Amino acid sequence: MSTNLRPTASPTHAAIRTPLAKVRGLGSAKEGTDHFWKQRVTALANVPLTLFLVGLIARLAGSDYATVRATLQQPLIAILLLLLVLSGIHHMRMGMQTIIEDYVPREGRKLGLLMLNSFFAYSAGLTCIFAVLKLAFAAQ
Repeated sequence: MSTNLRPTASPTHAAIRTPLAKVRGLGSAKEGTDHFWKQRVTALANVPLTLFLVGLIARLAGSDYATVRATLQQPLIAILLLLLVLSGIHHMRMGMQTIIEDYVPREGRKLGLLMLNSFFAYSAGLTCIFAVLKLAFAAQ
């Protein structure tokens, strides 16, 4: 005896099924809520981190290179900058992913753009991390 309680649909039977019946049993991807919350958390984290960056830039405006380098070599400053890079890049990548998924209709183009989005985000993030670490660990 078969455990499948749904009868096999014939081509003519499938045409008269309601939209709800067509998707019943497929389930959700279960990633929408997770994506939504990650975007909100990174947005919330970006607010104080961006304010910190604006304050840091204002404080260092007009300073010479040695002063800027000495400031960026402080562990707390370097860590906050790295947190801003990580949170900002992750937030940017998720936002662009949402835009691509919502507004690009063709699956092949959508997949290519999602891959380019990830490659760009990771490349930009690694470049920023390298710059912060290079300044933070540079010899005096």
